[in-house]
Amino acid sequence: MIIRIFAVFAASLSLVACAPGPDAVGEGNNWTVYPPLDSGLAELASAPTLFVANKRGNTLSKIDLETGEEVLRLPSCTNPHELATSSDGFFVALACYGGRTVEIFFSNSLDSAGVIDLGENARPHGIVWHEKGSIYVTAEGRQSIFKIENPETGEFFGEYQLTEYATGKRGSHMIAVAPDESAAWTTDLGSRTVTRIDLVGEAEPLSVTVGEEPEGIALSPDGKTLWVSARGSNQAFALDPTTMEVRATVDTGNFPLRLAIRPQGDVAVTSDLLDGGLSVIDLATAEVTRSIAVSSPETAQDHFQVTILWSGDGSKIYVAETASNTVAEVDYASGEVLRRLPAGEGGDGLAILP
Repeated sequence: MIIRIFAVFAASLSLVACAPGPDAVGEGNNWTVYPPLDSGLAELASAPTLFVANKRGNTLSKIDLETGEEVLRLPSCTNPHELATSSDGFFVALACYGGRTVEIFFSNSLDSAGVIDLGENARPHGIVWHEKGSIYVTAEGRQSIFKIENPETGEFFGEYQLTEYATGKRGSHMIAVAPDESAAWTTDLGSRTVTRIDLVGEAEPLSVTVGEEPEGIALSPDGKTLWVSARGSNQAFALDPTTMEVRATVDTGNFPLRLAIRPQGDVAVTSDLLDGGLSVIDLATAEVTRSIAVSSPETAQDHFQVTILWSGDGSKIYVAETASNTVAEVDYASGEVLRRLPAGEGGDGLAILP
């Protein structure tokens, strides 16, 4: 259960220069929190809900997936990109790429629940709200990742700690985290690398060159394979998550900006921006088995698809189309675009409840 009595807590954060262990911890940084709504947090909508970070509009949208209507859109922060939801569904965390903060919102109202300042030039981008309670976020401007946690209770609000782990690579953009929180992995666009960060030991970051401009990243549900898409080389790669050895290389569609694995663990899809489509990769054989047309190569720039997200049951894929301010809802089995959902200006990051 998440604590619902909030406090203001501020302390300094020291930058960890290299491969920190678990004792390399700051005590928090400029934490501003707000009281919960009078309506309470438990009154959550039972309908499936999609949240969209609108990077050009500097807003956060909430879409009712039963009706397809955008039911809320409120100001967020400058140039928000990726976002994640807490495992209990009460909160949405937003990475504010145009600044230095992670901002937390109540999922029912989109009112602000708190602001976490990561420090100068952070430029947070990729974000994961781990099922164990901690938030992990890349800080592209600092060439690092942060872990945000309450070490004594495992809960998020109240006093908290920041741990900064250096990647030492340019453009550490997207992030995946092991189920047991033993390691995290980033795609480093500027350095053309993928980096493994040891979260519990003393091992230094391990980086390997993977294609051109690796960006999309996902860990298989069994934790045995790390999948990466490299948008500049039109390929996806299967890596050993411990040794970082490349096990397989798969040719995809054009400009595979993102990669997402189906909850069942059988396939991955890449978001092929220049094709306006999705490549479906069989994870057992490491082969593309089909392509799904979301728009077309001729209209791809009109939609400019970016982030992709599976529904919880793996039956649908949501595709953010940042140029047309829409999110395409795609039926996985048939490949049909069921509808286009309205969002704010420049919708990018996606998160879904329940």
